[in-house]
Amino acid sequence: QVQLVESGGGAVQAGGSLRLSCVASGNTLAINAMGWYRQTPGKERELVATVTSGGNTNYADSVKDRFTISRISRNNAKNTVTLQMNSLKPEDTAVYYCKADLRYANYWGQGTQVTVSP
Repeated sequence: QVQLVESGGGAVQAGGSLRLSCVASGNTLAINAMGWYRQTPGKERELVATVTSGGNTNYADSVKDRFTISRISRNNAKNTVTLQMNSLKPEDTAVYYCKADLRYANYWGQGTQVTVSP
């Protein structure tokens, strides 16, 4: 099992920046990819960015060139993922969730609110 704890959400004006962090614990050596997703009321959860254990990244078109995902190793396990969000827009407002992909299971964090005002 893997536990994920997110932090770093908050409120910011358009054009500002926030940095989200997600720390994984438990069976972290079994984690393949990690990523960030977001969800607004009445909409499906959508991919924001992912990073594999090999460092390959993937971004939603809406956040390319503004968001950067990074994965940090601790004790030989890549168990922290961050999302640097720059040039934030009101449409980035959502609950952001961290996800860890293992071979036979996926785990989600509890979510952190990001609110961008005009």
